[in-house]
Amino acid sequence: MNNKPAFTEKKFLLTFILVTSLFMLWGVAHSMSDVLNKHFQNVLNVSKAQSGLIQFSVFGAYFIMSIPAGIFLKRFGYKAGVILGLGLFALGTFLFVPAANAESFGFFRIALFILGCGMATLETVAHPFAASLGDQRTSDRRVNFSQSFNAIGAIIGPAIGTFFLLRATSGGHENSLDSVKLLYAGLGGFILIVAVAFFFIRIPDLIDPHHISDEPIAAQNIDIAPGKKLFQHRHFVWAVAAQFFNVAAQAGTWSYFINYGHEKMGFSDEKAGNFMVLFMVMMALGRFVGTYLMKFIAPNKILAAFAICSIVACLIVAQSWGWTSYCALLSINFFFSIMFPTIFSLGLKNLGSHTQQASSYISMGVVGGAVMPYFMGKIANVDVADAYYLPIICYVVIFLFAARFFKVTR
Repeated sequence: MNNKPAFTEKKFLLTFILVTSLFMLWGVAHSMSDVLNKHFQNVLNVSKAQSGLIQFSVFGAYFIMSIPAGIFLKRFGYKAGVILGLGLFALGTFLFVPAANAESFGFFRIALFILGCGMATLETVAHPFAASLGDQRTSDRRVNFSQSFNAIGAIIGPAIGTFFLLRATSGGHENSLDSVKLLYAGLGGFILIVAVAFFFIRIPDLIDPHHISDEPIAAQNIDIAPGKKLFQHRHFVWAVAAQFFNVAAQAGTWSYFINYGHEKMGFSDEKAGNFMVLFMVMMALGRFVGTYLMKFIAPNKILAAFAICSIVACLIVAQSWGWTSYCALLSINFFFSIMFPTIFSLGLKNLGSHTQQASSYISMGVVGGAVMPYFMGKIANVDVADAYYLPIICYVVIFLFAARFFKVTR
């Protein structure tokens, strides 16, 4: 008798495809903000540390919005949560038009904050949504698979961002923000179309896969603790911390990737932006490889191995060894690939009725991305390579979570 759980059920397939498309959508927006980082350095004459406030605005929104989004989700459900997130997302993109007209970095940060509120809502909703579309034992694979399309979105983002933004400044139009208006107004229009589509789609009744299973504990290889309060679950608390440091490392690494190519490799901004597309391809590849490996290797073991590889890569990047260091920089995204969804999924294990609330707290951990770019920018103002020592701290925390503190305990 084959008791191997299915990846998902047929009745959930269309819903799973639509939810996965959301992962791709915010992947586009996140990675475009890293191109925007360099564009504002060129056009608005802000320093590297100041441009890091772009990420502070976006990821700071996660800290503010994640808990309200979790409350909204618990009261109104997944579909309403998706529509709310897409509405805020679209509003933020449309505000880029008056911000560009005003040529105001502060106005752009307000627009980015609202856009970030939309993305925070979508992430809070989409992760447990994807996890709920099947058996708990395959939730890691489902979330990683959906996040693979987030990586595809992250490939598209730098490609169109480089074409519309860095290519424009390379052409000698340094004082024009017309390309920013065109790009973000178009993105906002597409988001509204997706929101309307979700409004008319019927979502099947869902079963919470993070309920306490009827299987014997020995068969699940976990301990169950009915009645525990959310913050008494150690694996959840560590997941929040690991996610904070994970996104801190990601945001800092992405923010100064183009600067590294320009300053250490002698690339033009446009060429460095094109390499960022390859950088995101590495992440997509890592997610598909990681999702496949999880059929044979426990997710926490892959997470621990990738954290160690990231530490080694950061050490090499910081040495400024030409192409050797640049290839190590490219590899970081491969190893980073499975971290966000795997931490998220491991943190939600066996939380029962706490699952949706836990999702909002893990999403709130994304505020780490608001912190690291600023501090890395301070170091990058002197030497961008030295800035890559900082993410090592983050990967040590992730390794500890993956090696020991991921376990569900009594």
